[in-house]
Amino acid sequence: MTISLDSLDHAVDFILQRTPDTLRMGAPLGIGKPHRLLNALYARLQDDPSRQWRLYTALSLDPPCADGDGLEARFLAPFVSRHFGDDFPRLAYVQAMQRDALPAHVRVEEFYLQSGALLQSRQAQSGYASLNYTHVAAALADRQVNVIVQKAARDGRSGRLSLSCNNDLTRDAVDAIVAGGLPRPLMVAEVDPRLPWLGGDAAVEDGFFDAVVAPPGPYPAPFGLPRQPVSDADYAIGLYASALVRDGGTLQIGIGALADALCHALALRHTDNAAYRRVLAALDPRLERHPAVRGNGGLGPFAIGLYGCSEMISEGFRRLVQAGVIRRKVIDDAALMRRIDGGSASPGDQARLEREGEYLHGAFYLGSPDFYRWLSDLPPEQCRGIGMRRISEINRLHGDGGDLRRMQRRDARFFNSCMMATALGAAVSDGLEDGRVVSGVGGQYNFVAMAHALDGARSALMLRAVREDGGEPQSNIRWNYGHATIPRHLRDLYVSEYGIADLRGASDADCIAAMAAIADARFQAGLLDQARAARKLAGDFSAAAHWPENTPQRLSALLAPFRRDGTLPDYPLGSDFTAVEQRLAGALGWLKSRTGDRAGKLRTLIAALAAGRHDDAEALRRMGLENPSGIGERLQARLLGMALRRTRR
Repeated sequence: MTISLDSLDHAVDFILQRTPDTLRMGAPLGIGKPHRLLNALYARLQDDPSRQWRLYTALSLDPPCADGDGLEARFLAPFVSRHFGDDFPRLAYVQAMQRDALPAHVRVEEFYLQSGALLQSRQAQSGYASLNYTHVAAALADRQVNVIVQKAARDGRSGRLSLSCNNDLTRDAVDAIVAGGLPRPLMVAEVDPRLPWLGGDAAVEDGFFDAVVAPPGPYPAPFGLPRQPVSDADYAIGLYASALVRDGGTLQIGIGALADALCHALALRHTDNAAYRRVLAALDPRLERHPAVRGNGGLGPFAIGLYGCSEMISEGFRRLVQAGVIRRKVIDDAALMRRIDGGSASPGDQARLEREGEYLHGAFYLGSPDFYRWLSDLPPEQCRGIGMRRISEINRLHGDGGDLRRMQRRDARFFNSCMMATALGAAVSDGLEDGRVVSGVGGQYNFVAMAHALDGARSALMLRAVREDGGEPQSNIRWNYGHATIPRHLRDLYVSEYGIADLRGASDADCIAAMAAIADARFQAGLLDQARAARKLAGDFSAAAHWPENTPQRLSALLAPFRRDGTLPDYPLGSDFTAVEQRLAGALGWLKSRTGDRAGKLRTLIAALAAGRHDDAEALRRMGLENPSGIGERLQARLLGMALRRTRR
């Protein structure tokens, strides 16, 4: 029987009265984490060393924060207040970890960190658990979790609860704990009226939770992930990647600007195929003849459509559903799927597929406020097509239903991002060579391995060929690196802004040639010299004989007409910034890339002083610098003005 609680204090009492002195708690990643309940528990326990608290979770989202009155703080403060709300409950344990101030009796283990947010935290880095997503449920059982807390949505008509945004690990964890001979953990839900309600497998049966707390309002909005601008390099990567997708297939994508660019390209391919082909012809007129495109993808619109199957449902999937790209339905009936795949389905089979089938499966969702509104406002017939599933169903093939999943996931394309790659095909996606973790493995390994296990499937890792560090370019395609997320023996497809490298089954020499072909021209010769020194290439191998010049300037020139005519907008999936904030975001990004070290700061400052003031009064007013006073504000105004001038299209 489920107990209803009316306050967070009562929920904390309920948990502490029914658990042993060592509280071993699991909480979902992302927006499924009950921030207010966790904060109430932290407030109660932080000064009580008689109760040990072990929290096992991931992706503890914290809005950005900038101290002082520098340019970043001037930009962020009004945006954070508007976008997240002044009442957004920042997680107290995250604030403590950022200062390495968690008390000794409180320990937090996360298997995925907010990207780059906790690089300097000893407590977060030491408490990180490197796990594939599909291994987390078993790890929670090993840790003898005795309570699970989670946000839930409540249907206003039936009163039923839904796991909504996080169906990923809760059921798997409960099953693993019980299968290990341990008592079923105490289950506590915090109802959030602003969380979109999804049915199907996400809806839970009566009694699933031991207690449900419905604290009084006001109710902060779910964490809205700010949408980022898409650069020329990002667009080129997304466009190349989109040509690897086969009509009637299956799509998995990650998150970020590269995923946004890919989704825009896929939508353009379907809704305005002529414009899509013009952009691709400008990028590479030979792309349609590329062996990887001929053998695995295509450039035509989607006559059948795609089935989406991804651990995370994000902003890009919204665009693909709206554009009619994601629409191929599947059903959990192996015999029926076999008849459909074999072409022997009856009209009754087709009618049942249309009536009961689902076109998009995910384990959790995360996106912008617009994305959450879209989910909340979906008509019932569309909403029924979205199925929130366990991570054990999304991220793996083996186990119950493996044959069914193989039939559903025909021609699967798994698109994920990485920070760096080696010339021999290893990927660096989650950490640095000194051991610090940037984010986590998550499901990337699962999907790369699945691409090798499924007939007709491919994994494509997307990366920018070059990055700026302190104003100096650095290659992201390296000869070697002291950390790898995906080992070289699982190498498959890589996509950079300079093209596609197909490494599956390739010899080391062919692998090196393919990766050098998609590297920035400034680093190709050095890469090949290292390969020759390692006896991986013949001494007379010449870069000039194999590919054209790969430079950012040439790439921008090729895409400039499509940037100007709106085919490739800065924010293809919409923006959370105002028009003036969009200009400012580009300018501040430009400044940041050029002031990473002392020399870069000095060069940039000298250039700003020589450049004079800028005439974008609206931007200066938004930053409180329209009438700068004192030398500090005048320097900020000069720097900002120069950056606005340099980034103006």
